[in-house]
Amino acid sequence: MNDIYCSRFLQSCFDYNVINPENGHKKPKMTLLLGARQTGKSTLLNHLISHPEKTFCINLQNRRLRRRYESDTGLLIRELKAAGEIETVFIDEIQKVPGLLDDVQFLYDSAPYRYRFFLTGSSARKLKHKSSNLMPGRVHTVRISPVIQAEQRACEIIPLEMPEGIKFPERDLNDCLIFGSLPGLYQEEVSSRTETLTSYVDLYIENEIRQENIVDDMGAFSRFLRLAALESGQHVNFSKMAVAVGVAPNTLRNFFQVLEDTYVGIRIPAFGRSRKRIVKAPRFIIFDLGVRHILSELPLNDSLLKMDSGHIFEQWVLTELFFRCQYMGRGYKLSTWHTATGAKVDAIVETPQEIIPVEIKWTDSPRPRDALHVEKFISLHSDFCSRGYVVCRCERRQQLTDNVAAIPWNEF
Repeated sequence: MNDIYCSRFLQSCFDYNVINPENGHKKPKMTLLLGARQTGKSTLLNHLISHPEKTFCINLQNRRLRRRYESDTGLLIRELKAAGEIETVFIDEIQKVPGLLDDVQFLYDSAPYRYRFFLTGSSARKLKHKSSNLMPGRVHTVRISPVIQAEQRACEIIPLEMPEGIKFPERDLNDCLIFGSLPGLYQEEVSSRTETLTSYVDLYIENEIRQENIVDDMGAFSRFLRLAALESGQHVNFSKMAVAVGVAPNTLRNFFQVLEDTYVGIRIPAFGRSRKRIVKAPRFIIFDLGVRHILSELPLNDSLLKMDSGHIFEQWVLTELFFRCQYMGRGYKLSTWHTATGAKVDAIVETPQEIIPVEIKWTDSPRPRDALHVEKFISLHSDFCSRGYVVCRCERRQQLTDNVAAIPWNEF
């Protein structure tokens, strides 16, 4: 699986260099690789280490190492000064000891051509203050996702140029919708996937939430997690959900922020350039469907799709588009459009060149009426929008209207 996985983001991690105009040497940027647990951050960086003998690795999941660096300020600086041949520094789960960022900044500023720094993190909560001092001109941040369709096959909406290499194997739609797309599941038997995903959720709650003392009331947060997962993909009514969870609305907002900070939750805002009065409540989505189902205490089998196929399919397409926008970077954004009069489009993909409305339908027989709201959006925003899509389960692409095409799930 390492050979498949290594093809993911080679260029993203290694092209972040600028040229020193004085001597032509490359000045390496620090790379901060963020994402939820088990999306493959450590696996990726370990594979990218070309000279292990010249690499200094710190895994802060190791309690003993973590205690050493927590209790001894400046230890990293002294260790690197004593290790003469080191070229690359790899610190895994940097949020465990955010104070190490001060040492990293000192080393980088003192000798910016001496080391290449690669840092990973699964929670932004403790990094927000510390990393803000590092960011200007020093750090490139990459957010890594579960496996996305662009890593398996060509895609049309925001096509990503993937580096050459072995790709992840293609899976059928039902498999993706039931078990999600964490990379580790690609080498695991179906019979053990439920246990793996259950362990993932248990470790998330224990390691990221309870041990880090992120929330005061774990009982309320556990109730919130289940409800947030069940309503994943919906517009959030903070007042009603706060009553259901038994907390104040501000506490509920903090709980959602925890999901975002640990990369388990995705916020999709309302489209900000609408010419109609719109519903401004955001939509929240759990980052991976398999994790979402376990948090919701739902069974991982075909009965899921019999109960709620359209809702689940919609979440899958939205997460795919969200992460494509993330990888493309500045100028790419995903939002949603829902007017006060009832017109709505599931996804609005904003790019530097155009805006693309996307409706998501579970149907395998799309009709022109399925494009009605997409056409409405195009007519209202024709100065920067000229085409749209209906993503569905049709076998082949269809032109539903002059401006809207229906496109199969494995091509969008």
